[in-house]
Amino acid sequence: MTRPVPKGKTVRTLFDADVIDARVKTLAKEVVAKLGKEFVVVPVLKGSFMFAADLLRALHAEGAEVEVDFVILSSYGDRTTSSGQVTVQRDISIIVRDKQLLIVDDILESGRTLSFAKDLMAARGASVELCVLLDKPKRRENNLQADFVGFECPERFVVGYGMDVANCFRELPFIGVVEN
Repeated sequence: MTRPVPKGKTVRTLFDADVIDARVKTLAKEVVAKLGKEFVVVPVLKGSFMFAADLLRALHAEGAEVEVDFVILSSYGDRTTSSGQVTVQRDISIIVRDKQLLIVDDILESGRTLSFAKDLMAARGASVELCVLLDKPKRRENNLQADFVGFECPERFVVGYGMDVANCFRELPFIGVVEN
């Protein structure tokens, strides 16, 4: 299915809102089953903001009582490929030593950004698990694996549900590929 979207582009839907919603609720059940009900959630902004918000609500529905803080990491800028250099644009403010931490991100692709985040939090004394909405295992540059995965993603640049190209299309309620 294709849908017209702003900026004169068309986005072909890969995962619609209902499919995403159902998977996020299932992920919340899986996370609580493994981590229990008390842990720290650290979404990686900006791309994960919609996924993280929905996951946090689903975790609450499963009885989880979590602390939440945010980190902003960047390796893309305005490009559609990673620069290879991860930078911290905003760090968390809570102390994570001896805490169970769930890092939440939109997509696991090369693995550089999430490896950086996991290593950073582990160096601070946290026990770290990773939850991603999308996984592109063919693009992995290291052995990193997410502990919780929403969907395997085709080898296409995706937008929507928080993900963007040059800060456009984040607001779409579905995940898709820009057609033109």
